[in-house]
Amino acid sequence: MTAVVATLDLDGVTDKASLMERCVRDLRLPDYFGRNWDALADVLSDPGLWPEDTVGDRFVVVRNWERYAEARPGEWATAREVFSQASALTVTLALGGSS
Repeated sequence: MTAVVATLDLDGVTDKASLMERCVRDLRLPDYFGRNWDALADVLSDPGLWPEDTVGDRFVVVRNWERYAEARPGEWATAREVFSQASALTVTLALGGSS
């Protein structure tokens, strides 16, 4: 098995809807993904929901998250909680140099 690293780039993300769409695009989530917090928690914790070509250890690096965190602190707190509880992958926040 090989490790798979995906980058979730939140540059330009201004709200929850934008975050969910960015997750779909950058993480290649299934078309039926529900675009809500529960659905995100489910997909990040169920290896069976990931594309077949992403077998192995899964890592997500979240970049350019600072502006979203500042603009929507409540939503960002929820996103961080969902990311921290993900059991099908490891999520890391890129610090500095992400612009």
